[in-house]
Amino acid sequence: MNTINPTRGQVERTLSQRIQALYRNQLGHQPSQVTCRLFADKLAIVAEDSITPAEQLLAQEGQEQLAQKVRSGLDEVTKPQLKALIEEILAVSVTDLLSDATLETGRIGMIAILASPPEVRNPNS
Repeated sequence: MNTINPTRGQVERTLSQRIQALYRNQLGHQPSQVTCRLFADKLAIVAEDSITPAEQLLAQEGQEQLAQKVRSGLDEVTKPQLKALIEEILAVSVTDLLSDATLETGRIGMIAILASPPEVRNPNS
């Protein structure tokens, strides 16, 4: 049986929804929006309002360094799950997952480097 590959847009939406769910389930806080964009063998991810209430409280009380340490720790423990989720949806290996967060804006940005471009129906759209 021949299966039809999903479109790039379908894959990006699925990734966005699953990443939001991962944050909600693992951290008890769901980003207001997650945007994913595929660029050949790279995936860019931006999560809006992704800083947890605990991190926000620390930052507001002058504990920015501690808030950054908490964020770094959360990034490290969620990284393997994010990598597995991306690999499951795209059906390609993730060779590297880079991330950074900004407490002031509440955004997290990630770039996944893929072993090869995923198979999608309209890769250039």
